[in-house]
Amino acid sequence: MQVTTIGVDLAKNIFQVHGITESDKVAFNRPLRRAQVLPFFTRLNPCLVGMEACSTSHYWARTLTRLGHEVRLIPPMYVKPYVKRGKSDAVDAEAICEAVTRPTMRFVEIKSVEQQALLSLHRARNLMVRQRTQLVNALRSMLAEFGLYVAKGLARAISFAQGVLSGAELVLPEIAQDVVHNLCGQLDVLQGQVRWYEISLRLEAKRDPRVSLLQTIPGVGPVTASALAASIGSGHQFKNGREFAAWLGLTPTNRSSGGKERLGRITKMGDQYLRQLLVVGMTSLVRQTKSQPERANKWLTALLERKPARLATVAMANKTARIVWAVLTKNEPYMPRTA
Repeated sequence: MQVTTIGVDLAKNIFQVHGITESDKVAFNRPLRRAQVLPFFTRLNPCLVGMEACSTSHYWARTLTRLGHEVRLIPPMYVKPYVKRGKSDAVDAEAICEAVTRPTMRFVEIKSVEQQALLSLHRARNLMVRQRTQLVNALRSMLAEFGLYVAKGLARAISFAQGVLSGAELVLPEIAQDVVHNLCGQLDVLQGQVRWYEISLRLEAKRDPRVSLLQTIPGVGPVTASALAASIGSGHQFKNGREFAAWLGLTPTNRSSGGKERLGRITKMGDQYLRQLLVVGMTSLVRQTKSQPERANKWLTALLERKPARLATVAMANKTARIVWAVLTKNEPYMPRTA
């Protein structure tokens, strides 16, 4: 019995595999322990293997590809419609097996080890930034209970923490002074870790030619460029720039019906981290447009005359996403139109 398609429901320890033959007959639907997965697929002839794009999926995709199988990763939200009833590993594996054979299904490009290594820098930096924000907010609120005010802005909070660590006196009870001193020490350590990650990202960005190409786009710095290159690679998995922008959640929600076109807010359906980086970069570009209008993008300047700044920022992020796709797929630097 020749198995042609397999759906794999990934897990930490117990994997579920559902296989069908060329005539769509179920060959097996069984659990496998982690140690059994590789021997099981080694014994099989090369076939189509479907998995949900989730934690560890890229590792298993690379591993099974080396064994000769054709592996396709599916976004989990696209598998859900194929779940018939209930929720179990066996049902999920069957749904994945069904979804991977659909001709209109969209798949996730398998990331290389180098891409995931670079993304680990971004994930760790993002974690440190969020922890730093939490710590600053906790420090501000704690000091406010004693009538002490820390000026708005991260730089002011860092300066206050460094002053406390240098021996600045605080009119606080002894216990509160110890707590504030410890929090300031943690904040100083987190700030140093964030700087280390940013320096590492800039060094890694110089080694990748795709990152250098992306930095030719206005508003795209080394952090954003390296995150984009590590996340989407060559960009050829997207048919056009609009599809990439839609994947990032930067296109309007379409609720059209009965011949009437109704467009709403952006979908926010894609990678939140990439979308955030693009919007932050375009926010900086909008500020530059207001302070230096002679060097500004004409399209953005005209948009700001008609629309609010935040709406123009998101619209520019949408446009920049399309430019990013063009730069990556054509492997050419961004050249602004002179006309």
